[in-house]
Amino acid sequence: MEDELSALFKALGHPIRRKILDILRHSPRTTGELDEYFPEVSRYAIMKHLSALQEGNLVVVRRKGRYRLNFLNAVPLQEMHDRWVGKYMESSASSLLNLKLAAEQLGGEKEMAHTEAKVFQIEQEVIINAPRHQVFKALTENAGDWWEFRLAPKGTESNFSFDPVPGGLFVEKWGENEGAVWGNVYYVNAPEEIRMHGHLGMQGAVQSAYTYRLKEKDGVTTLQLSHTASGILEDNWEKEHTEGWKYLLGTLLKNYLEQSNDSN
Repeated sequence: MEDELSALFKALGHPIRRKILDILRHSPRTTGELDEYFPEVSRYAIMKHLSALQEGNLVVVRRKGRYRLNFLNAVPLQEMHDRWVGKYMESSASSLLNLKLAAEQLGGEKEMAHTEAKVFQIEQEVIINAPRHQVFKALTENAGDWWEFRLAPKGTESNFSFDPVPGGLFVEKWGENEGAVWGNVYYVNAPEEIRMHGHLGMQGAVQSAYTYRLKEKDGVTTLQLSHTASGILEDNWEKEHTEGWKYLLGTLLKNYLEQSNDSN
């Protein structure tokens, strides 16, 4: 954990790197596109800054054909907040990151403001001090132990089940016959990868898919999330789902696994 924080603080220690993060906050950019924002800086220097941001786990790189797309990974910033800020102030993370509220609002309380088809892609990475098989089990069979958001009506208790096999469902149930499907599994390579379709609170003409990829080294797992959505999307959905995933994986899941291991 200390090594992770050292790399994070080092990555944030240069104004150009902080500016790069500000740019990526709006949308992913290729290295060439980022280079254009800094005409006084060489391309080599920009690549060095990007390498430092990758070492701090603040930038995630994905290849698109011949290009390397750089995505902001805000999860480490959430972890830093939890450790250095959240302890000294009353936490408002739940309300700020409340994906459930977004789901309730989109469940019929307001009309679509825009009808133009859009696309968003979210890429995040979380480093968890737990072996891969434990992380995979927590993501699937034990998801109900830490997955805080609910689609059940307010004040109604609900339970989760997740069957990590092709055709399996990630389901929330309440009452006798009421419930919601959060994900439909269409690919599994346990414990390395699982892919799902699921609206995740979005309603209407939307196609949404998300993937967990897990890489382990020396008992530490890097969890990679990819979430892509297309269709009639509201302007705030990308931000809300980015923050929601950051909270779910970077805070709730990470704490669930690491605190459990500490107590054993």
